[in-house]
Amino acid sequence: MTLLNNKQNLACEVVEDSNSTNNVEFQTIINRRMNRRSVLKGGTGLTAAAFFGALPLVGCSDDDDSSIVSDNNTAAIPAQGDLKRPETLKFEAVAHSTAETMSVAEGYKAEMILPLGTPLMSGIEDWRDNREQSAESFEWRMGDNHDGMWFFGKKGSAYDPKASDNGLLVMNHEYVNSSELSPFGYYVSQDNNAAPIFKDRRLASDIRREVNCHGVAVVEMTRRADGMGYEMVLDSKYNRRITSSTTAQLTGPVAGSDWVKTKFDPTGFETRGINNNCGAGLSPWGTYLTTEENFLGVFARGQDASQLTAAQNYGRERYGATENFASWGYLWHTPDDKDATISDEFSRWDMTASGVTAAEDYRNVFNTFGYMTEIDPFNPTATPKKRTALGRFAHENCAYAPVKQGQPVVFYMGDDARGEYIYKFVSTALWSNSDIGGGLTAGDKYMNEGTLYVAIFNEDGSGEWKALIHGQNGLDNTNSVLPFNGQDEVLIFARAAADALGATKMDRPEWVSVSPITGEVYVTLTNNKYRGVRDDQPVSAANPRSYDAGGRARGNDNGHIIRWAEAGGDHTATRFEWDIYLFGAPSDLVAENLSGLNDSNDFSSPDGLYFDPRGVLWIQTDDGAYTDTSSCMLLAALPGKVRDGAVMTTSAGQQTQVGISASNDTIKRFFVGPEGCEVTGITMTPDFKTLFINIQHPGNIWGAVTGGSTPRSATVMITKEDGDVILAESLMPATSV
Repeated sequence: MTLLNNKQNLACEVVEDSNSTNNVEFQTIINRRMNRRSVLKGGTGLTAAAFFGALPLVGCSDDDDSSIVSDNNTAAIPAQGDLKRPETLKFEAVAHSTAETMSVAEGYKAEMILPLGTPLMSGIEDWRDNREQSAESFEWRMGDNHDGMWFFGKKGSAYDPKASDNGLLVMNHEYVNSSELSPFGYYVSQDNNAAPIFKDRRLASDIRREVNCHGVAVVEMTRRADGMGYEMVLDSKYNRRITSSTTAQLTGPVAGSDWVKTKFDPTGFETRGINNNCGAGLSPWGTYLTTEENFLGVFARGQDASQLTAAQNYGRERYGATENFASWGYLWHTPDDKDATISDEFSRWDMTASGVTAAEDYRNVFNTFGYMTEIDPFNPTATPKKRTALGRFAHENCAYAPVKQGQPVVFYMGDDARGEYIYKFVSTALWSNSDIGGGLTAGDKYMNEGTLYVAIFNEDGSGEWKALIHGQNGLDNTNSVLPFNGQDEVLIFARAAADALGATKMDRPEWVSVSPITGEVYVTLTNNKYRGVRDDQPVSAANPRSYDAGGRARGNDNGHIIRWAEAGGDHTATRFEWDIYLFGAPSDLVAENLSGLNDSNDFSSPDGLYFDPRGVLWIQTDDGAYTDTSSCMLLAALPGKVRDGAVMTTSAGQQTQVGISASNDTIKRFFVGPEGCEVTGITMTPDFKTLFINIQHPGNIWGAVTGGSTPRSATVMITKEDGDVILAESLMPATSV
């Protein structure tokens, strides 16, 4: 996700870029022909039933073709009976739009709910457009810039993956738009009526408001009396905010490490806050997995390199925290200490080594962020747990492979920064269906011990996973760049460990999703302006484009979606084969439109990605390269499988394996957001009748109160006008709402 937008006083796009290694993009080309699978008859318009006869499902026995996830129907996302994937996309595509409104396919209703500032309990005043609500009240309001989310079906007081009438909607709040949320939050001076001069200190109340607007919201929802859509249950005991001030527990190999000991907790088992929560995921046992992505942006670092070892200094810089780094404009460390309401409320955001030991300052606080964090939405008093075994980096989201009784649980993740990597985690514990509904205890079992791997994509379309294990593959104290003295250091500095293993530098790996039909894994690579521009990021088979579009500098401006199939359909395998499912491109950018997109389905900068349990793939965009033609969007797609297309050559002269060409039957624009926004976060109710998506940083006044002028991020609830299942429609034109 892009952290900041053009309505702030900061740069439009701030994307962390700290991978200065010279890793080759891929291994040397292996001298053998690509082992291409034959193209599926019927292309990507095949039904789920057709796939079942062609490929055994991950999580099912080889001769079982009746279930999407598991034979006994007890996984956290159960098989959905007779609801199979649509054969084709029958709705009429939504046209490009740059309007202030949002557009959705005809026959559907799109409704804004839960905007920034919405109270979760009675006694808190409604949002006022002057933005002067107390900072403390945001501990019980919806936060800013809604992002990844999940709908947890609820029956009574327990999690029920099939329940749709009542549930908990859990969502991330990734960051804040300071200039809109706290417009008076800087100390400024004026000279002879000149423009304000921004100083280096901010108001305590505004920082407190912004801290409370980060994190996660848990909201109980119940179906409306008319059966169409949902409304919030005000004052529900489950309604909860987890913010950048909430205590979180460190678990796994990093817990108790010297590298995470701080003044807040000199033992290294707790930290304060979860931050910059971007994409999200569901665990197989039914808890919420939230990410910490652009955590760099809220921290500051002074001039302290002389007080650190070379390893300590490199460990910071590899994550973007160079000396005299003053945060991405948040300046949370700057208010006066006398205005603090809790100990070190503001100074904890400054990682400068100022004391004699780590227990006297917050030099290590930076190392306590950047993890997958698990939350049990059904236990409002449970402390969130940061699962350090899954590594520390700019986590975009987390997706698990379909589980199988007696086999490890596998999670996939992307590191969203230019030239960073794709990872997977394989649990030591073997899956048991009895752990469904096991809460954080189940998380302790499956997420505290296991093996973290990083991906290498070879030029010939093969790939391999390298294990990040201390003592193996040079990950020990002899490493010349950053010595690793234990598994805690390998995980805290996962990026440096992946560097040492020769991992493939990718074009901003973002959302990951696993097909419930083929078991293949899809990852969005949003864009990379340095691809083919800098010597350390040359074009390669999996990142094959560098081009000049519309006068913009060369690079991969429009992004693509990569996918792979694990060897033998086994998600614990260390070998895979891959191709590029789709290239983002304006339809008239002929040389770069390798996927054959047209006016009904062209897109740029894919970001959010979600397979619903039927196997429909939903693609969301976070774009700045095509927004003169269309605002960000949501597309529906019916993918085929790896190697269903052909080998192509890009305008940069790079050969790569590409999926079968797109058609209006297999990918189509379903929704376009309001001008200036990002479309992100997506989940669906178990009955497939309600689709939730999120809108970040909308332009103009979308989301403002009546008569107001402040745009607000919000959730959009999409239902079919006749109350039927999403995508069970006839051919109809689009409409604006």
